Amino acid sequence: MRSHLLNDTTTEHYRRSVTEGVERVAAKLAATDRPFTGVTVDDLAPRIDAIDLDRPLHDTTAVLDELEDVYLRDAVYFHHPRYLAHLNCPVVIPAVLGEAVLSAVNSSLDTWDQSAGGTLIERKLIDWTAARIGLGPAADGVFTSGGTQSNLQALLLAREETKSEELTKLRVFASEVSHFSVQKSAKLLGLGPDAVVVVPVDHDKRMQTVALAHELERCAEAGLIPMAVVATAGTTDFGSIDPLPEIAGLCEQYGAWMHVDAAYGCGLLASLKYRHRIDGIERADSVTVDYHKSFFQPVSSSAVLVRDAATLRHATYHAEYLNPRRMVTERIPNQVDKSLQTTRRFDALKLWMTLRVMGADGIGALFDEVCDLAAEGWKLLAADPRFDVVVEPSLSTLVFRYVPAAVTGPAEIDRANLHARKALFASGDAVVASTKVAGRHYLKFTLLNPETTTADITAVLDLIAGHAEQYLGESLDRAC
Repeated sequence: MRSHLLNDTTTEHYRRSVTEGVERVAAKLAATDRPFTGVTVDDLAPRIDAIDLDRPLHDTTAVLDELEDVYLRDAVYFHHPRYLAHLNCPVVIPAVLGEAVLSAVNSSLDTWDQSAGGTLIERKLIDWTAARIGLGPAADGVFTSGGTQSNLQALLLAREETKSEELTKLRVFASEVSHFSVQKSAKLLGLGPDAVVVVPVDHDKRMQTVALAHELERCAEAGLIPMAVVATAGTTDFGSIDPLPEIAGLCEQYGAWMHVDAAYGCGLLASLKYRHRIDGIERADSVTVDYHKSFFQPVSSSAVLVRDAATLRHATYHAEYLNPRRMVTERIPNQVDKSLQTTRRFDALKLWMTLRVMGADGIGALFDEVCDLAAEGWKLLAADPRFDVVVEPSLSTLVFRYVPAAVTGPAEIDRANLHARKALFASGDAVVASTKVAGRHYLKFTLLNPETTTADITAVLDLIAGHAEQYLGESLDRAC
């Protein structure tokens, strides 16, 4: 079994195995003509259940053949131009190369003596991102597993900065369309059940600053503590961007920590055309970025940034076997001092490779393309009487629903749209998402693939309308 250990004596085995795997994936990508096969859980589960993990195949080719049957053939392929569902982007080749390198070397980014150059590369990328945001010379941060962890850490720092032991008095303000991780983080941080104050949004799904000011004032009058305001730069459902300068002013007035969840909108940091849409982000105390959403990176690649590096001390714990206090005075850079995680992958390498091969302008140009595509898609939807579109996009998300020409009850329209999404997914022709707006069911395009065209959007809209019309026709037949 030692022949399977990656070391100086097995490099040829490593080269052959990885090459064979890469060739399988490349062949699959080249031959994929739909984002999904339409396989169901009932179809796929028995195939996986039948595999006896205590009886290995002892052959890489045989295992890859089996993998084709249980995974590769039926995977959901985000690179396909008609995958339009969630915040999953196609990935760029330099990042995939970085993934291959970091997996093989397997550095752990918690301490210097496990990563060396990896530590410095991550720190350089944090500095680069902080500079793009405009956080100032005292800024710092650390890579995380994703936006949920970044938001949790940011709110942990905000909680500690209040210096209050009365957790039931702390309040976090977030819009009604903010990410669910805000509520989840509050619970994990031991805050009270009323800790998160939900602020209404305007027609464009942006936080109403008048309402925020009212809630902050009400909080102060009640003797409560405004711990943090979470502004969103790219909401999950709508891609909407809260009015960051106005929110920053209110945070300064009431002494609240300003956190910007830019997990989605961080692509604008590299944009050649739309960077101004997140003006005001430079006034934040902390920022979440997900490179694996809008920098075309493989999962996971995320970070939390802070204006004042000293606030990261709230996540620090010194263990003698790992990062004893003496290492601080010896100026040994241990990233675990800043992180909620201990063992941590060298995910920063993917972004490093991307920037060194493509440059920030290359990333920004790709993100600008999907923003432009969303603008064109909005025009198509607004001009199509079959659909009701919610808001003009700030990023690359379109929320809409099919509305039949004949008078039909809203509940029946809900069912028609849900049926259309389900039927589309089952066909494998395209993948779209769904959400609720004012209690009604809507569909969602999240456009993150520059290869998607307006022709793709038009074709998928026609498929949706066809499935919805078929459902309504059958429903009418049943009623008769």
